[in-house]
Amino acid sequence: MKLAGTEMRRNKWHGSHQYGWHDSQRRHHPRRYRGHNRHTSREWNQRPDPDASESGLNEQNNSAPESTNSTSVSPDVPELPGFYYDRKKDRYFRLLPGHNNCNPLTWESIRKMEMEEKRLEMLEEDAKAKVSGMRKNKLDTRSLDSSIQSSFQMILADTNVERIFAAITDKTGYKYGILNLAGHRRESQLISVDMCDNLYSTHRKGTAACWASLSGRDSHVLLCLSGNADVPGCISLLPASIFSNSNSADHLSMLCNFRSSTVWTCAWCFNPQADKCFSTGLLYRVFVTDAVTGQKQIFNTNSSVLAQQFAHRAPVLYNGCRSGEIFSLDIRQRMTKALSWAGTIISQNSAVTSIRLLQDENYLMAADMIGKIKLWDLRTTRCVQQYEGHHNECAYLPIHPHEEEGILLAVGQDCYTRIWSLHDGTILRTIPSPHSISKDSIPSIVFSSQLGGRGGVPGLLMAVCHDLYHFPYNSNN
Repeated sequence: MKLAGTEMRRNKWHGSHQYGWHDSQRRHHPRRYRGHNRHTSREWNQRPDPDASESGLNEQNNSAPESTNSTSVSPDVPELPGFYYDRKKDRYFRLLPGHNNCNPLTWESIRKMEMEEKRLEMLEEDAKAKVSGMRKNKLDTRSLDSSIQSSFQMILADTNVERIFAAITDKTGYKYGILNLAGHRRESQLISVDMCDNLYSTHRKGTAACWASLSGRDSHVLLCLSGNADVPGCISLLPASIFSNSNSADHLSMLCNFRSSTVWTCAWCFNPQADKCFSTGLLYRVFVTDAVTGQKQIFNTNSSVLAQQFAHRAPVLYNGCRSGEIFSLDIRQRMTKALSWAGTIISQNSAVTSIRLLQDENYLMAADMIGKIKLWDLRTTRCVQQYEGHHNECAYLPIHPHEEEGILLAVGQDCYTRIWSLHDGTILRTIPSPHSISKDSIPSIVFSSQLGGRGGVPGLLMAVCHDLYHFPYNSNN
C-alpha cells in the first residue's frame, strides 16, 4: 500500500509598505498597468522572506497537501499589491482587509476555496485507487437520533476494539456514550455499529478520556471535563455499564473536582503495583490519585501538562508539557524537594499534544503543535526517527502507532489522515476528509487489525461530523 501524499504550500503576503502615486493608480486600474508593472513585480517577489528563518513551521506547512496555487501568480502575470488574479476568469479582483458585500474576497476565503478544490480532487482520485485496498464505506450508526444534527468530537477504542467510547455534540450540549462494534467475516470486510441505550449528557466539553480497569478490564471510562468561571474542571469515572438500560443500578461516580478551568489529560495505570491509580495533567501540576482510597499525590511542574501515559512494566508516568518538555516520574517516590522526582527529560520544539510508548518501552513517540512527530530513544534521550508531513498549528491531536502492522496514523489540523511507515518514516497514504475542511470537523480515528474483537475486520474507523466511515485494510497491500 503506497500512495504518496501531495503537499500544500501556504502563500504569504508581505504588503505593509507605503506606495506612491503610481502604485495607487495601479491598485485602482490594474489592467492599465499590467504590463508596466511586470519588472517591479518580479523584484518584489525576489525579496527575502522575513519568515524564512522559521524553518520548523515552514517545513511543517510545506508537508501538508498542496492546494491549487492560484494565489501564486505565474511569471507572465504581474502580482499587484491588494489584488488577486483569477486565472480562470483572466482578471484581477480587489482584496479588502475585511469583506466586500458585493464580492466577499479575502486571502482566507481564497485559501479555503483552494483547499476545498484540492480535497475534492483527492477524493475523486481516492475513489479510483485500488492499489491501497482502503476504499471507504459509510456505516449506519444505529440508535442515534437522526432528527437532531449531531457531530462526533472524539472516539476511543477499548483494548479489544469491541467498544468505542464516543463524545458527541449537538445544539443541546455534549453527550457521551459507547458504540458496540460487530466485525463480520474477514472475507466480507463488513462491520456494524450499535449505540448503547443511555447517553451521559452535560453542558461541559470533554477535553480527554481513557479506558480504566477498576473492577475488570476496561470496566470504566475516565473523562476529563472542562470548567469555567463558575464551575471548576473535573474528572469523572464512568462505569461502562451505565450506558445500557439493563444496568440502570450503576451510578456516575465523581471522584475528583479540581479548582481549575481546564483538566488537560488523564491516564490509567495498568502496572500491578499501582493498578487502581490514575493521573491527571493540569495547569503546572500533576495529580496521581488512588481510585479506591482517594489518596492523592501532587507534583508541581514548570509548565502545564497536556499529554500523559503510564508504562506497563513499572509505575512510571510520562508527561508532555506545553513548554515542549517530556519528563518521567516514578509514582512510588515521594516528592522531597522541587523537581527532585523528575526522571528522563527530553524536549520537543513546541507544546506536546500526544505521547505514546512503544511495546519495548525504551522508545517514546511524541507529537507537538508545530506538526513535528518524533521517535525518541529513552536510553540515550536522542531522536531516532522523524515523521514528516503532519500538519498542526494549535490543536490537541493524538497519534496512533500500530506496531503489529508497522504503521503510524495521525489526523492533521488540515483534516487529512496520514499513514507512515513506522520503521523509515515514509508516507504510505494520505486520506482526505469526506467532509469540507474546517477547524470544527477534524476527523477522529481508530485503527485495528481486528475491529469488533477477535476475528474481526481489519481497517480504519473514521468519525467526522455526524458520519462514521470504515476503510478496510489489507496488510498484503
